Amino acid sequence: MTRVLLTGFEPFAGDAVNPSEEAVHLVESRWSGPEELITAVLPVTFAGAAARMRELLAQHRPDVVVATGLAGGRSGIGVERVAINLADARIPDNAGFQPTDEPSVPGAPAAHFSTLPVKSAAHAVLASGTPAEVSYSAGTFVCNHTFFALLDAAPEGVRAGFVHVPWSIEHAPQGAPALTADAIARAVEIIVRVSLDAQVDEHRPGGTLH
Repeated sequence: MTRVLLTGFEPFAGDAVNPSEEAVHLVESRWSGPEELITAVLPVTFAGAAARMRELLAQHRPDVVVATGLAGGRSGIGVERVAINLADARIPDNAGFQPTDEPSVPGAPAAHFSTLPVKSAAHAVLASGTPAEVSYSAGTFVCNHTFFALLDAAPEGVRAGFVHVPWSIEHAPQGAPALTADAIARAVEIIVRVSLDAQVDEHRPGGTLH
């Protein structure tokens, strides 16, 4: 049976809720298959998140991996295209660790590209009525670190990538751009489905000018 691994993150930086965790639980609650869905919530720590991701890959041997995390300033869904081999934390992680200018995986390449059909996924979310884009920076905090570790460890043939989500309206800080928790979960469902079904990514413009 085809297996999908879907992950989110616990809250961090003093927040009570992480919308990526909300989305994972919502997707799980209404998943109808036919593929097997495996979900996990990762710690917001450099050491713990990467290690847990590697454990999940080894334990479940998924065919598709969609990792999700919060990008609090964004107004839409960001399907990440590239992970860089850099940990440079503006704030400490949940364990108090704050790396500066360190590689996520020593000796690994400078970057890895997502193996999800990123343009097809972003376009499908946008077509559903939810703002979405292909993103070219996953930051340098735990999200990017986990994204890089995932791509570095995923066996050949596994489709794997990362999706940033905005705040959910239900828990957003005042004035922050947000979507409903349901819209975020539906977008994640669409990305999972496209990642399962699309044979190749769409050949369409999707770059940025800056």
